Amino acid sequence: MADTTGNPTDTEAPSGSTHPTPHKSSWRYIGPGIVVAATGVGAGDLVATLIAGSNFGYTLLWAAVLGCLVKISLAEAAGRWHLATGRTLFDGWAGLGRWTTYFFVVYAVVWGFVYGAAAMSSSALPLQALFPDVMDLEWWGVACGLVGLVFVWFNKYAVFEKVMTVLVGVMFLVTVYLAIRVTPNLPDAFAGLLPVLPDEKDSILNTLGLIGGVGGTITLAAYGYWVNAKGWTNTGWMKVMRLDNRVAYATTGIFVIAMLFVGAELLHSANVAIAAGDKGLIQLGDILEREYGTATAKFFLIGFFATSFTSLIGVWHGVSLMFADFVARYRSRERATGAEVASGARERSWPFRAYLLWLTFPPMVLLFQGQPFRLIILYGVLGAAFLPFLAVTLMLLLNSSRTPREWRNGWVSNGMLALSGVLFLVLCVKQIWDQPWSEFF
Repeated sequence: MADTTGNPTDTEAPSGSTHPTPHKSSWRYIGPGIVVAATGVGAGDLVATLIAGSNFGYTLLWAAVLGCLVKISLAEAAGRWHLATGRTLFDGWAGLGRWTTYFFVVYAVVWGFVYGAAAMSSSALPLQALFPDVMDLEWWGVACGLVGLVFVWFNKYAVFEKVMTVLVGVMFLVTVYLAIRVTPNLPDAFAGLLPVLPDEKDSILNTLGLIGGVGGTITLAAYGYWVNAKGWTNTGWMKVMRLDNRVAYATTGIFVIAMLFVGAELLHSANVAIAAGDKGLIQLGDILEREYGTATAKFFLIGFFATSFTSLIGVWHGVSLMFADFVARYRSRERATGAEVASGARERSWPFRAYLLWLTFPPMVLLFQGQPFRLIILYGVLGAAFLPFLAVTLMLLLNSSRTPREWRNGWVSNGMLALSGVLFLVLCVKQIWDQPWSEFF
């Protein structure tokens, strides 16, 4: 049955998936996890972890690890919804009421516009540093946006996943090489696994910020869509999805821990400060060149580009897939299923490509004219609100009759999602409080 708004309320599993043949959890199936790890860890996450190492040494290593565990629970819940119900996440959101639709539409429009410019600029910075005399930063940003557009426009998920895997390999080599190069103090690092707060002002908020910032954005919600795009559409893939998700955040953990090692050894011990934001990585490149030579600095810049560009094409693909699903669900008022995502129909649809264009061309204006003040405030608020929204809605969906009983949340899942919701709500309130509202009006 469906309610008067067209939202389905029954809990039947999709046809043909009531008793699917379980697939063994095998490394050869890994894929969506690599994509979500690559997309979720952007330059901003690496800088935040680098600065944490610079300010506090190894003290907050435990917070980086906890951040990965929190994101495992969120991504697993999103993937479990897709596989257990055969329905997409937006279809589940639509069943919770119209407020979810309003939030998603405003978020997709405002966040996508500002993020497009940020992603292009972040990808352009290491390219300009590698090739300083070729063209200006803004034109490097335009080039990155166009390459991302063409790549996602003409390639389906299978090719997209392969390219992301290669870029993740580059990220992995660079970050692990740097962590080894700076010769970490392993006894201090192990001591950093004990949950201790630094004896500094605002240490609690800084710690929560590090936990909440380890590779987590709307890409956590996109994980279920990539699971479907891979061809996983029923509960027979549940064990595979869970292994894939753990690999994703183990990889994320290696990235951020490696950068914390670099911050602790290269910056903290020498009392060197770097700027927040992507430009902090350019400063790190200069420091690496002074300490270890030009080759190491260029190798790092290549890894910086891989980190930024995977986030760009990951969002270009994943959020466009979610937007296409939103439009299909809104227009038909019928169930949006994972099988439709798996068929590749969403990637060929006009809403998918329309959102791709939205992410690419309007944000180019911001590259040349600067980012409008009020829009940046709204972007910050919406971005901070998304993860509490995701945690709360997943708890509502996975503890109700919308999910088949055997796949509903257990106490561990509920505990982790509740922890996530509280954590992200605190960070959201802080983000809203810190905005210069007096200048907004």
